[in-house]
Amino acid sequence: MLGYRTCSISSISFFGDLPQEGKRNLLVTSALPYVNNVPHLGNIIGCVLSADVFSRYGRLRDWNMLFVCGTDEYGTATENKAREEGLTPQQICDKYHAIHSSIYKWFQIDFDYFGRTTTEKQTEIAQDIFWRLHKHDFLMEDTVEQLRCESCQRFLADRFVEGICPHCTYPEARGDQCDKCGRLINAVELREPQCKVCRQTPVIRSSKHLFLDLPKLETQLEQWLDKSTSTGDWTANAKQITRSWLRDGLKPRCITRDLKWGTPVPHPDFKEKVFYVWFDAPIGYLSITANYTDKWEKWWKNPDQVELYNFMAKDNVPFHSVVFPCSLLGAQDNYTLVGHLVATEYLNYEDTKFSKSRGVGVFGDMAKDTNIPSDVWRFYLLYVRPEGQDSAFSWADMATKNNSELLNNLGNFINRAGMFVTKFFDGCVPVMELQQEDKKLLALVGWELQQYIQLMDKVKIRDALKHILNISRHGNQYIQVNEPWKKIKGEDTERLRAGTVTGVSVNIACLLSVMLFPYMPTVSQTIRDQLNAPQSIISTMLQGNGTFVCALSAGHRVGTVSPLFQKLEVDQIEALKKRFSGQQVFDPAAVPAPAAAAAAAEVAPVNGVDPEKAKQLTQAVAEQGDKVRALKTQKADKAVITAEVTKLLDLKKQLALAEGKSPEPAPQKGKKK
Repeated sequence: MLGYRTCSISSISFFGDLPQEGKRNLLVTSALPYVNNVPHLGNIIGCVLSADVFSRYGRLRDWNMLFVCGTDEYGTATENKAREEGLTPQQICDKYHAIHSSIYKWFQIDFDYFGRTTTEKQTEIAQDIFWRLHKHDFLMEDTVEQLRCESCQRFLADRFVEGICPHCTYPEARGDQCDKCGRLINAVELREPQCKVCRQTPVIRSSKHLFLDLPKLETQLEQWLDKSTSTGDWTANAKQITRSWLRDGLKPRCITRDLKWGTPVPHPDFKEKVFYVWFDAPIGYLSITANYTDKWEKWWKNPDQVELYNFMAKDNVPFHSVVFPCSLLGAQDNYTLVGHLVATEYLNYEDTKFSKSRGVGVFGDMAKDTNIPSDVWRFYLLYVRPEGQDSAFSWADMATKNNSELLNNLGNFINRAGMFVTKFFDGCVPVMELQQEDKKLLALVGWELQQYIQLMDKVKIRDALKHILNISRHGNQYIQVNEPWKKIKGEDTERLRAGTVTGVSVNIACLLSVMLFPYMPTVSQTIRDQLNAPQSIISTMLQGNGTFVCALSAGHRVGTVSPLFQKLEVDQIEALKKRFSGQQVFDPAAVPAPAAAAAAAEVAPVNGVDPEKAKQLTQAVAEQGDKVRALKTQKADKAVITAEVTKLLDLKKQLALAEGKSPEPAPQKGKKK
C-alpha cells in the first residue's frame, strides 16, 4: 500500500491526520478504480487527476486537506480474471494494485494515501455498518431465483450468462437485458441459458438474499439531498442523474452476492455470502482512511467540521448520491456525507472509444513510453477535461496545444522574462518604476488571478486553466509592445524602462509558477528553481481573494534559465497516432444506416471466418453492451439508449460475419408472415 507525495512545497502547512479548528477541513476522494482494469486517459481525468488538481490547489489555499483513494478489489470480475490468468484472486489484486500505483505515481497524483479494499479494516467497518442497518430495521430478506452453474460450482452473475431472449428470441441476450429489443429481463427467464465461462447449461436455484430498504430511507435521503445540492458544489450532471433516480421512486437494492471473493456477511443465516460490491466498495473510502490513520473517525464521523468532496465520472453518480448515502444515513452513526459531488462527462479517444483489447487509445501504462513528460499529459487532459459535455483526446490537438499554448505562449513568456534578467541585468532583478501602463497590466493580471481562484473554488478546473494562459498572453503582448531588448541599448530613461518591463515580467512569471502548481507540478517547481523564487510566495499569492505581490524585488538573483517545453513534431505525432490506433473495427454510427449495412457486409464473406477480427469484435460487443447498461442505469433519454442499442446490434452483425455465420436478415417490408 502506498502513500506518496510527488512534488510537495515545503512552505505549505500540513496538519497531520486530524481536522483543525478554525481551518477549512476538506476530505477528498477519487472513485476507487476497479483493480483489474488498467486505467485509460478517460479514467484518469475523470477521477484521480481532477481530484489531485483540486487537492493541490486546496493546499495552496491553506486548507487542511486529506486526499485518499485505492483499488476496488472484490467481486465477480476479480474471480474471473484470476481464473483466466491461473492465479488466486489475492494474487490478481496484488499484481494490478501495483500497476495502478505505478501509473498514478508517474502522473504525479499526490495522494495522502493510496490503499485497497481487501483489508481487515474493510471487513470491520463494512460489517459494523451492516449491523447498524440491521439494528435500525433498514434491511429486508427476500428469496431470489438464480442460475447456478454446477460445472463451475457457483451462482452466475448477470454478465456470465446468456441465452435466447423470451421477448424477441434474440439468441445472445444477457442475464439482465436483451441488447436487441432493449427489454430488461431476469436471468431465469432466458431460454436455453448458457454459462459464458464453460458453456454448460445452468440450473435454477433459489437463494435467500438481503436488501437495503431504500424506500424506507427515501424521505430522509431527499431532505439531506435538498440541503447538500443547494449548499455544495454538485455538478449539473450529478444533480440530474440523482433526480432521475428519485423521480421514479427508489426500490429495495440487494446487498449480498453468492460469491467467495468479497467481504463476508456476518449474519449467521447468510454466512456463505459476501457483500455486493456496490454496498461494499464505497465503504472502502472509510477503511482506506482507517489504514492511513487510527483517527479516521475524526474525518468520517465529523459532518460539522469536515467537507467531503467525491470525484468521479458520471456513471458512478447514483452509487455516491443515493445508495451509499442511504447506507450511512441508515447506520445512524453521525457519518460525514458528501457535500460536493464532482462528476465529469466522458473523454473519448479521437473519433472512437478507448479499447485495450483492440489497442485503441492511450492507457496509463503506455503514456510514459511516448517520451512526452507527464506534466504535458496532465496539461492537455485538463485542457480538454469533459466538464459540461463529452470531449475527445486528439493527437493533433494535443500537439497544437503543446506548441501554441505551452511552447509559444506560456513557455515563451517565462523564458524571455528570465533571460532578460540574465542577459541584460547580470542575473539580478532590476529596479522598477511603475508607469500607468504597468499598473494597468498588473490590475489585469490581478483580475485574472481572482477569476482563477473563483473558478477553482467551484472546481471549474478546465475553465480556471484558461486564466493562467491569459496572463502569459498579456505578458507576451506587454513585452512585445515595450521591446526591452531595444530600450536596454538607449538612454538612461529607456534603460530604466527596460528594467521595469523586465522586473514586472519576471514577477508575473513567478505568479504563474504558483498558479501552475496544481496542473503541472514539475514545471511549477522548475520555474521557481530557475527564478530562485522564495518559498514564501506559495503561502501568499493564493490567500483570500488572491494577492499578486512583488516576490522578486530589485537585486534578487535568479538562477539558470532554460526553455521549459519542447515542440511536438508532426512526424512524431503521426507515429504516435498510428501506434495507438489499433485495428479499427468498423463504426456503424459513422455512416448512414444503408451504407453501414453494406460496409458491414464487406467486412468478411459469410463463410470467411476471421478469428482475430472475431476476438476484437467480441470485446467491442461486450464494451458496447456495458455502455448500454450504464445508460439504462443512469435512466438516460430513450433516444440516446436506442442509438447505442442500434450500434450494438450492428457490431453483433459484424461479429456474426467474422465468425462465418449469416447475420440475421432484416425483415422485408410489405410482407406478412
